[in-house]
Amino acid sequence: MASSAVAADPPGVRPGRLKVFLGAAPGVGKTYRMLDEGRRRARRGTDVVVAYAECHARPHTEEMLDGLEVLPRVQRPYRGAVFGELDLDAVLARRPAVALVDELPHTNIPGGRNAKRWQDVEELLAAGIDVVTTVNVQHLESLNDVVEKITGVPQRETVPDEVVRRAHQIELVDMPAEALRRRMAHGNVYQPEKIDAALSHYFRVGNLTALRELALLWVAGRVDETLQKYRSEHGIGTVWETRERVVVALTGGPEGTTLIRRAERIADRSSGGDLLAVHVARSDGLADASPAALARQRALVESLGGSYHSVVGDHVPTALLDFARAENATQLVLGTSRRGWFSRLLASHGIGETTVELSGDIDVHMVTHERSGRGRRLPIPGRLLPRSRRTAGPVAGLLLPLLLTAALANTRGTLNLTSEALLYLVTVVGVACFGGVVSALLASLTASLLLNYYFIPPVREFTITQPNNALALVVFAGVAVTVAAIVDRSLRLSRRAASATAEAETLSSMAGNILRGDQAVSRLLEHTRETFGMESAELVPRVDQETEAPDDVEGTVKVPAGPDRLLVLRGRTLPASEHRVLTAFAAHLAAALDHARLTEAAAEVEPVKAADRMRTALLAAVSHDLRTPLASGRAAVSSLRSTEVEFTADERGELLATAEESLIELNRLVDNLLDMSRLRAGALTLHLQPTGFADVLPLALDTLAATPVPIRSQGLDEICDVLADPPLLERVIANLVTNAVRHSTDGRSVLITASALGPWVELRVVDRGPGLRPGDRDRIFVPFQRLGDNDNNRGLGLGLALSRGLTEAMGGTLTPEDTPGGGLTMVLSLRAARAADTLNTPNGDAWAPEG
Repeated sequence: MASSAVAADPPGVRPGRLKVFLGAAPGVGKTYRMLDEGRRRARRGTDVVVAYAECHARPHTEEMLDGLEVLPRVQRPYRGAVFGELDLDAVLARRPAVALVDELPHTNIPGGRNAKRWQDVEELLAAGIDVVTTVNVQHLESLNDVVEKITGVPQRETVPDEVVRRAHQIELVDMPAEALRRRMAHGNVYQPEKIDAALSHYFRVGNLTALRELALLWVAGRVDETLQKYRSEHGIGTVWETRERVVVALTGGPEGTTLIRRAERIADRSSGGDLLAVHVARSDGLADASPAALARQRALVESLGGSYHSVVGDHVPTALLDFARAENATQLVLGTSRRGWFSRLLASHGIGETTVELSGDIDVHMVTHERSGRGRRLPIPGRLLPRSRRTAGPVAGLLLPLLLTAALANTRGTLNLTSEALLYLVTVVGVACFGGVVSALLASLTASLLLNYYFIPPVREFTITQPNNALALVVFAGVAVTVAAIVDRSLRLSRRAASATAEAETLSSMAGNILRGDQAVSRLLEHTRETFGMESAELVPRVDQETEAPDDVEGTVKVPAGPDRLLVLRGRTLPASEHRVLTAFAAHLAAALDHARLTEAAAEVEPVKAADRMRTALLAAVSHDLRTPLASGRAAVSSLRSTEVEFTADERGELLATAEESLIELNRLVDNLLDMSRLRAGALTLHLQPTGFADVLPLALDTLAATPVPIRSQGLDEICDVLADPPLLERVIANLVTNAVRHSTDGRSVLITASALGPWVELRVVDRGPGLRPGDRDRIFVPFQRLGDNDNNRGLGLGLALSRGLTEAMGGTLTPEDTPGGGLTMVLSLRAARAADTLNTPNGDAWAPEG
């Protein structure tokens, strides 16, 4: 199965084009497809070279190299071995039309210009060389953590998604999970000794199915990006119904949940449908929706697999349709109007009707809900003003026009009617700013009557003889009321914005203090007390609350904080507007309490579980592993003491050797048990001092039994001393070498090397055995297991666990790495006794070749 995504040519001088074969899983044949692509282009007369191809000893893949020019690899030494890498300079000098470069995410061995192979590929593309490359979906940076959760295997080799997205062509190389497992079982992917382990771990049917889905979705997203780019470049504004995209418009009202679920059902009816929620915010930045409600609706959308968006626009229908067309949406879901029949009668078309008229080829769904036609509650006039201003405002609306009339009456004849009317208008506006709409209406009525009676002819009569004066009076009243309404609305909006900002800052500050440190609940209680300006804040059980804080005590506020606790604040009476934020504080307090309880319970249970696991493993291991050397030694001694059989000198020597080996093994097992017990109890005594690996290694090897596996060492004499406890370091090295010998196959030697890395010195114990699965890198350090041992009849499985514990006690680390070419390398890192004598590797980074 293959699918492609093709991007447009970049403008200007054409650099090299990149084609990527994206593998859904290891072993699907991406290298084979890359080489087949090279052979196809070569048959057309294109100059093609194989710059780097990793065939993994697969015969069918190696056959594809026939007839292609293969450039030699550059050989680079690294930590006692030599590895072949892509020779970037050779490819640039050769300047082929097409270069085949395998394994794009590979980390280069230090010594070249670039740390990553994808950086080498970018140099080739910049030089005008087309590149065909390969990458597996698990190596994409954006999917790295997802793949690890699915397979349990961390991917250390990654490539940025943008590098692959820029490819001219992406072709998915896919295979059904069952077919890939059959291919593995036939030996077409891994060597026979690795097949069973691979099929039972990474290559399970569920893992492969999930990887296929990830790959298909990633490529589908790339195809969608290409389509959107094409539509944008060609100015295509009509909707192309390649797949259903449903946009739901949210206002932050209570009907949002109904609309979201309705839109999700619409999207779910079509396979692969997308759900997008959008809220249109006003361009002036003033929120007319509840941020808390929008946050809840956003969480609901994302829990259903959709995405949430916010756009800015004053004309809601236009903003909605512009967003829908930009996203190539096919359907738009709106709620029916909440306006009552009287509002709809007086006003023009609402948002829904206007959107339908302008929608064009986008289907619009008008969804009814429980708030339809019920209208919005009218704001209470003056409710944002302090009580003193609400009381003084109407008084000012009566007195100020009277005072102005008295002043103008004393200066009669100096001002004309227009100036007098403007003075009254200024007075009304001032009253509106001070007392709100009600006070402004009262001032406007009073001023109109006084202006008519005292200054508009005929004076001292409520009549108007000239039409111009009548018009002036009407305009005066209209302007006064309009200005008052605008001032009042501005005041309400500014107060609303200030309130929303304060609430957001409060909740943000609270969120930042919830789980900082081990005192989350006490910190949050103190923050609550300070935020609301109370004298005290505490959590009390519900059963005790009635006696400690009865409802009729003034200045006491109670809010539920979970099923069994109440948040009690004492000090002042909170207004209703602050109860919403207080409820949020109480909810976070309940969550912090639950978190603290769970943490405490886990802390109490974990030692018991660990002790139980340790006890069970110890009994299982000791029952067999201590019995084996005891039985062997006892049998050898019993045979020697027997008078019924006469042994030759060689036979007696062999029996004595058996007894000695058994006693040595028994002594080693007991020492490991005692050391592990001291580590667990924290009773291990350390005497750190400068210690040389070259001095400790012979002592460690002397404690080992005779072995047919050769043990070689390199570079130990040249390296500086480390800060360690010599006897403990001897024990660690002995255990590491014993583990390497046990896992070596075909008598291949164990190599011990040392190197400096900044202020650290590394001792590497290298074996050429079967290696280690990535998922087992931590399991090998669990006590009382013998993971992957060739001989599972000997040893308590404490060697590596004890070695890591002793190493960490000395301030070092012990980590496993893959041996290049197969096997396992145990890296023991200890701090150098003299940091000035240490050597630095390039960039200070340790490198591990790709497995």
